[in-house]
Amino acid sequence: MFQASIFTLYPDMFPGPLGASLSGDALARGVWALETRNIREHGQGRHRAVDDTPAGGGPGMVIRADILAASLDAGILEGDTRPRLLMSPRGRPLTQARVRDLAAGPGVVVVCGRFEGVDERVIEGRGLEEVSIGDYVLSGGEIAAMVLLDACVRLLPGVMGKLASGSEESFENGLLEYPHYTRPREWEGRAIPEILLSGDHAKIEKWRRAEAERLTRERRPDLLG
Repeated sequence: MFQASIFTLYPDMFPGPLGASLSGDALARGVWALETRNIREHGQGRHRAVDDTPAGGGPGMVIRADILAASLDAGILEGDTRPRLLMSPRGRPLTQARVRDLAAGPGVVVVCGRFEGVDERVIEGRGLEEVSIGDYVLSGGEIAAMVLLDACVRLLPGVMGKLASGSEESFENGLLEYPHYTRPREWEGRAIPEILLSGDHAKIEKWRRAEAERLTRERRPDLLG
């Protein structure tokens, strides 16, 4: 079973959207499991403080290495081989290839950062891999963690209705996905391309490939190398 452990200051945010639709159904059926760990349980003082001012000065606050490490050490059993991920805008971009690798494994440990970030020493000391879902900054890592988990869970066996439904999606073959059409045959003067109604599967496949290449050239030429 795919096991996801989330370390966060806001455990009540989960499962959130992960409790609905495909991922929620799979969670209810036991296809995957989700647990949350509240980092603040290891905070200091009456207010369970988890952060402090950045060394060297500057704005904001930083999550302390000792407190996050204590939370991780208490929540991860010895011998746990799952990747330890830290959602961070400075991390390596999450790709479909990386998602597929993660989905094929035993699960993930995900740390959700807050404030200005996490003390660098705990990133190094606990082997956290920084992962980004895009070139922008969120208030915290929780939403990013949900994106990562949704992308992984939908690829687990028994989650999507048809195993092939994920094989032709954007990024699976280095291209964006081709356009889709369905009923009605004509809508507001726009008709379904005749080739899709021809029944000639070889020609349809060729058209879809050409459309995928066209869209990729127009919108994501970086994917073409």
